[in-house]
Amino acid sequence: MRVLVTGHKGYIGTVMVPMLIEDGHKVIGLDSNLYGSCTFMEGLVDVPEMQIDIRDVQKEDLDRFDAIIHLAGLSNDPLGNLDPELTMEINYLSTVRLSEIAKEVGISRFLFSSTCSVYGAAGEQVVDEESDFNPVTPYGQSKALAEKGISKLAGEDFCPTFLRSATAYGSSPRLRFDLVINNLVAWAASTGVIYLKGDGSAWRPVVHVEDIARAFIAVLHASKEKVNNQAFNVGITQENYRIKTLADIVNVAVPGSRIEYADGAGPDKRSYRVNCNKLHHELPEFKPIWDARKGAEQLFDVIQASRISQKDFEGPKFNRSEHIKQLLQEGSLDQSLRWNKAAEIRNS
Repeated sequence: MRVLVTGHKGYIGTVMVPMLIEDGHKVIGLDSNLYGSCTFMEGLVDVPEMQIDIRDVQKEDLDRFDAIIHLAGLSNDPLGNLDPELTMEINYLSTVRLSEIAKEVGISRFLFSSTCSVYGAAGEQVVDEESDFNPVTPYGQSKALAEKGISKLAGEDFCPTFLRSATAYGSSPRLRFDLVINNLVAWAASTGVIYLKGDGSAWRPVVHVEDIARAFIAVLHASKEKVNNQAFNVGITQENYRIKTLADIVNVAVPGSRIEYADGAGPDKRSYRVNCNKLHHELPEFKPIWDARKGAEQLFDVIQASRISQKDFEGPKFNRSEHIKQLLQEGSLDQSLRWNKAAEIRNS
């Protein structure tokens, strides 16, 4: 297929693009390049691309594609909390608008990168694709609203699919350190301390970034009848952990490390356990190969080799929200998170 990948220069996109190419697809990217200075390691694959803010996409930009994989957006809870209204504009309104244009120009496949954060405060119960949404952050709320808006467009000529990924982890050229396993390993590898900012009681499903890409590829291969207007939790049902258990896994993966809790660490209201059996049953081509233990070991190897410091991964170079704050403070971005002209020329 000729596939447009929005957000192709992000954490997931830089892993997914070479896997799509290896699978035989022709990939074109679309990205505003907010994180152009946040490359962690080699491996970025050059593809034809458009440097466009997702809010500014026009019909002519979507010419002759067979499918869109929509990854672009404000990518996590801390970043979404910076400006909830902008989060809704980018993650919800512009996403629905993109799907409307896609349908209008005849692109039949639309794969939306949603999140298990739509389940939000689910507590101890195990949720599946039929469970109610209960998002507790602007990020989760924006993804839930986007799913509902896109779903209304579904029909014989427009096939949207909603891939609700578990919390991602694993190595990437644009590695994010605000994700739980990535963050715990970074602390352990650079300081010897596995630092928990909460009490560790909350549940999280986790999935390797490569396995997320495998799920999208499986959906591309699937018949429309199997995936049209369907949601799939992306992960492995057995890979649901309390955060304190993830800390134990990291403790084993990083020799000599120890676990510490932040002063006054309390419970996280975001807590959910997710059943992912539907994806495995309906699309048996999806064969994930990672688990949390192997992922922690992989991360330890790449982070140790990089000699990254706590200041690096908690600061504006690799922390997404801190990076955006820095771009705002230096005037590279305006308050709408669009590039100012001089910065746009510099980053093009």
